[in-house]
Parts: sequence; structure tokens; C-alpha cells
Amino acid sequence: MKYSLAALTVAASVASAYNLPDNLSKIYNNHKSGACSNKLASGFTDGSGPKTFEYCGDIKGAVFIHSSGNGGQYANMDIDCDGANRSGGKCANDPTGQGQTAFQSEIQALNVGIDDLDSNLHPYVVFGNEGRSPSFDPRKHGMEPLSVMAVVCNNQVFYGVWGDTNGETSVGEASISLADMCFPNEHLDGNSGHDQKDVLYIGFPGKAAVPSSSTKWNAGNAKAFEDSIKAVGDKLVAGLKA
Repeated sequence: MKYSLAALTVAASVASAYNLPDNLSKIYNNHKSGACSNKLASGFTDGSGPKTFEYCGDIKGAVFIHSSGNGGQYANMDIDCDGANRSGGKCANDPTGQGQTAFQSEIQALNVGIDDLDSNLHPYVVFGNEGRSPSFDPRKHGMEPLSVMAVVCNNQVFYGVWGDTNGETSVGEASISLADMCFPNEHLDGNSGHDQKDVLYIGFPGKAAVPSSSTKWNAGNAKAFEDSIKAVGDKLVAGLKA
């Protein structure tokens, strides 16, 4: 799979996009319209509006976010700035950021030289909802904390990790570094996300999605981190059937 370099700066680096493989393109188009037949949990919002969003199990070997609204749609991309350096960079104006992610203890247990994920450096997805009803725990469906996820946005695919959970009942949220990779021309920041409901978030159950030992958790920029999980992401995506 060839790189398609986007001309943008994320944490003083050029972020890399990966061309959308045929099977993932077909999955995106085939599952967007209509309803989810295997709802793992439903009744969520995208931060506002109707409770039409669900975690769906219609793709074998994957969990994804979908909505039956407007004839079928995916999610938007709000910005999550939780974790290390929560007020740094483009997160300086985030009104709701917290000083730690849901998986800070898991990061520290890895002993990889960082105290927590940094939204400005680590492309991560907020996936799962806890503390309110409805709720959804991806771990009960086989997903591992910090596992590799695929995000289809702007006609490309990017890789991140499952890095946080939502304490409310909304879905569709990612770190600012991942948002900038997806939408480099939208001038996103801690208080301004991507509103269109066209982002497909895919989580992968099982140990195969756990990042390898070559993952650069202490990378100095988002591109270097994403490059280090690309091999795992490519293998997971290649295993999906359209």
C-alpha cells in the first residue's frame, strides 16, 4: 500500500494518509445505508440530535459505529484532548479536557517512557461509553485497550489506537492529531470538530489488534507513531470481507 502524503503539519511533522484499499472502500459503501442488523448497543447521539447511533457488529471481525438516521450514516469527529499535555498545541481552547485518558494505567504498565497518551502526538479514538445509560464496553466484545483501530475519513484510511472512552452517551470522537490527519483543511482544534457524519470508526476484537513491540509510543510526532502501527493495521484491514 503506497503512502499519500498530505501537506499538513501535525506536531511539527507531515502526517501520512494511506490509500483506501478496495475491500475497505466496498465496506464503507455497503454498510452506510440502511440499518444495522446486529446492534451491540444503541441509543447514542453524536453529541447532539437524535439517539440513532449504535455500535454495530455487521462486519465479521469488527465493531463499528453506525446510525440509521437519514437513510444510514456514519459518525462525525469531535475532538478529545484528554491525557498528557491536555492544554498544549491545538488543545489550548478545549473546554472539557481531562488530565488523563481511560487507559493511563495501561500505558504506564507498558513502561514505554510516557505517562499517558498525548492528543497532539498520538492518533487515538474514543470508543465505548461508560457512566451513563446507554453504555457500551468494547472489552466485552473482545477488544483490547490501546488496540489498533482503522478510521475511514476523507476517502482515505488512517490508523490509531483505542485510547479513551466517553463518559456520556455520545459517539464520534478522536484526538486532535487524528482529526488533523483526516481533515487538514478544516482548521480543527479543541473546541471545533468535523460535523459531517461521514467518518467510519472500526475496532478489532482479539489479540491480533494489540500493537507490536515496535510501536513508537514515545515518538515525537503523530506520523512516526502511526507509521509504527501501520503493519498491524494493514493486516487487520486486509482480513475484513466486503
